[in-house]
Amino acid sequence: MQIWVNGGLRDADAAQVSVLDHGMTVGDGVFETVKAQKGTTFALTRHLARMTRSARGLGLPDPDPDEVRRACAAVLDANPVALGRMRITYTGGLSPLGSERGDSGPTLVVAVGETRRRPDTTAVITVPWTRNERSAVAGLKTTSYAENVVALARAHGQGATEALFGNTVGALCEGTGSNVFVVLDGQLHTPPLTSGCLAGITRELVVEWTGAQETELPLDVLESAEEVFLTSTLRDVQGVHLVDGRALTGTPGPVTAKAMRVFDERAASDLDP
Repeated sequence: MQIWVNGGLRDADAAQVSVLDHGMTVGDGVFETVKAQKGTTFALTRHLARMTRSARGLGLPDPDPDEVRRACAAVLDANPVALGRMRITYTGGLSPLGSERGDSGPTLVVAVGETRRRPDTTAVITVPWTRNERSAVAGLKTTSYAENVVALARAHGQGATEALFGNTVGALCEGTGSNVFVVLDGQLHTPPLTSGCLAGITRELVVEWTGAQETELPLDVLESAEEVFLTSTLRDVQGVHLVDGRALTGTPGPVTAKAMRVFDERAASDLDP
């Protein structure tokens, strides 16, 4: 494997970042996961725009989009994959121990690994922990992911592939690495960004392409929703057939199936929508 680290490709065993990098010591960094198919990225422009927003939210300098694009192209050229998970990581760089950021400049790492297409449906659980919609990092895609690791481990322990969070006021928010949509009376809804959820790229496209409504919803809407589906870079649109042990019949349901079809068709016709 060839990995891009701060300006050039390195063999995996030589791709080194300092143990004093602020992304390592305090999670001071942002990242993007980009889908790659046969050497081509999907929605890279939107991903780079979100990475810039996340970096600004942390007070990091704007990443250079041209450099990131060069890094992505070089990594894909060096590591041919039929379907890949490309990870772009951008951190505060070499810094003193503690929260204070150093002045050595940011670190940029780009890597890709092979992955598989997800099943059409999956099982999810809800967890007792909350997203803080008033947090300083609400809505930012940061490298501080321990909360997600803990919740996802619980999901796996219960035979699910995703854990869903409410926020501090009991509203439905998001998954550990996905956004959530529900169907109520035949209408498609997803939590608004004010809930504290990440502005997912796939979420954004599904809202644009299907006309889904952004609606504040209680967490317990999952107990009565006619259909539920998840969106993320690697899931695309994935139906949910089981929520906390409640089976949803006929999954993927008609609204979910239509969203899946629309997303697949639109994504295939424009690789950088």
